[in-house]
Amino acid sequence: MGIFDKIKNAIWGGAEETAPAAKPAEPLKPAAPVSASAAPIPDPTPAAAPAASAAPAAPSSSGPVDIAPILDAAVRKSGQKLDWKHSIVDLMKALDLDSSLSARKELAAELHYTGDTNDSATMNVWLHKALMKKLAENGGKVPAGLAD
Repeated sequence: MGIFDKIKNAIWGGAEETAPAAKPAEPLKPAAPVSASAAPIPDPTPAAAPAASAAPAAPSSSGPVDIAPILDAAVRKSGQKLDWKHSIVDLMKALDLDSSLSARKELAAELHYTGDTNDSATMNVWLHKALMKKLAENGGKVPAGLAD
């Protein structure tokens, strides 16, 4: 799995964790008492659950995944002061992914960076913009101005 896929899976997995849980089925109500001569007591096991109570669909099938609250929550969980909106390194750290230069060079290759990978500052700025654009192309709702 490539670096982009790891980033996407970490974000989309975060979206699933923050999605509301399916509403549990209504509890069974006790049957009214019946006499021995009455009809047999129905089986108290519920019938198959209706489709509406099934687990929610993956976020990508129900619309765009809003990445901002997911990444904000990841930053809070990390306990570090990270600026994912401007730093590719901080974004990767927030997701608990390898943010080393070699990992960023691998991501640069995946995203078809044509600049000098030894100029890490320029590469990092390009990577962040390219990543935001690629996330948007793959069903992510990216904050305005970050995918330009």
